[in-house]
Amino acid sequence: MNNKELYKQIPSVDEIINNLPNDLLLLHRNLIKQIIRNSINDIKKQISNGELNTDVSRYLRGLILERLNRASKPHLNKVINGTGIVLHTGLGRAPISKKIFNKALDSIYPYTNLEFNLSNGKRGERNHHVDYLLNSITGSESSIVVNNNAAAVLLTLNTLAENEKVIISRGQQVEIGGSFRIPDVINKSNCNMIEVGTTNKTHLKDYQQAINDNSGVILYAHTSNYKVVGFTEEVSLIDLGKLSKKNRIPLVVDLGSGALLDFSKMNLPFENLVSHYIKAGSSIVTFSGDKLIGGPQCGIICGKKGLIKKIQNNPLYRALRCDKFTLSLLEHSLKTFISDSNFNSENLVISLLNRDRGTLEKMGNKILNKIDKKIINKNNIELIPSNVEAGSGSLPTKNIESCAISIQSEIKPMLLSQKFRSASIPIIGYINKGTFFIDLKAITADQAQLVSNIIVEVLS
Repeated sequence: MNNKELYKQIPSVDEIINNLPNDLLLLHRNLIKQIIRNSINDIKKQISNGELNTDVSRYLRGLILERLNRASKPHLNKVINGTGIVLHTGLGRAPISKKIFNKALDSIYPYTNLEFNLSNGKRGERNHHVDYLLNSITGSESSIVVNNNAAAVLLTLNTLAENEKVIISRGQQVEIGGSFRIPDVINKSNCNMIEVGTTNKTHLKDYQQAINDNSGVILYAHTSNYKVVGFTEEVSLIDLGKLSKKNRIPLVVDLGSGALLDFSKMNLPFENLVSHYIKAGSSIVTFSGDKLIGGPQCGIICGKKGLIKKIQNNPLYRALRCDKFTLSLLEHSLKTFISDSNFNSENLVISLLNRDRGTLEKMGNKILNKIDKKIINKNNIELIPSNVEAGSGSLPTKNIESCAISIQSEIKPMLLSQKFRSASIPIIGYINKGTFFIDLKAITADQAQLVSNIIVEVLS
């Protein structure tokens, strides 16, 4: 059959639509047409390339149905995080407990006092729902919230140093995931970056010599995702705070992931609390709400009341501010911090990070006990000790003890990984030295049975 005859077998868009199942017709008409047209174009290419020479109509219908069915399902899907990385950016970063979700939803459904003062009946301020918590926990005078920490840094620098100099140590010009760099943020803030010191050593005199009438802020960027060791030196925050005060130049601290809890008491790497930076003389401190706080994606700006007010009055703030759901989630997440060294178990991030290897071993054995021994033996499934990172540049200097299920199947690791990603509930694991692993650190206790079921589903 020649190509001309094959092209004739392709039905019209309207004909295809008229023969679609009713449930797929619930999709937007434009989306249906787009999928059909794209499918027809793909079929024409296959015919032209000699890849399809029969049953065009049937093949096209199958292709369209497959694509429409895929489009009718949510693109955001629940997955099980078997990577061991609790703060996994690709998997939504900070997991939030159902209790906090339900509390947050209950606070805003169907309406909420987002910008309404219930005491006087007048217009209110959305940040007031969280600033009292942030101020009491961090010791700051005032606080506002925007949609992420990059926005917090950009907004702060644009407000306090537009067309002026931002002084920063060369050793603190951080790059985070996605090639996102501090120098780029400074540039987009419409500020001029002034590098001081070297990669490994920066002295107080370097900052002093850089200060002039056109200096807007001193920026201290916490190197949260790497460490420079050896022949190194950096200026203490206290000294920078004194220099800032003496020259009346704001000291802005970008923490990336700010800690509100002493993690060393949980056998995790020590991280200075946000309150430490406030006490040390910082004018403004910015950090993420969706890392070590265990809240929603947002950027938190804490510091001097006058500066916070100035930042809030910047027109950019309106473009970067958070919605009611984010603020409600943040409020309830902040309430899980009972003290600097204690937390409420509703904070899922800290609860997961706090679980020791013994607890994870018990969960791992529970998972394996639900799987037929034949499957375990055939696929060489074992429970082994492992080490993980917190993720997202948080607590980077020390591995955290964990436990993992290793699978050395006859199925090649890449294919096995794909099978787990295609399961009824996808499990995202990792491959190391030719073995597929499901780490338990980021898997909640109530997911144990699901993990057992999916392993059986994939390997049966």
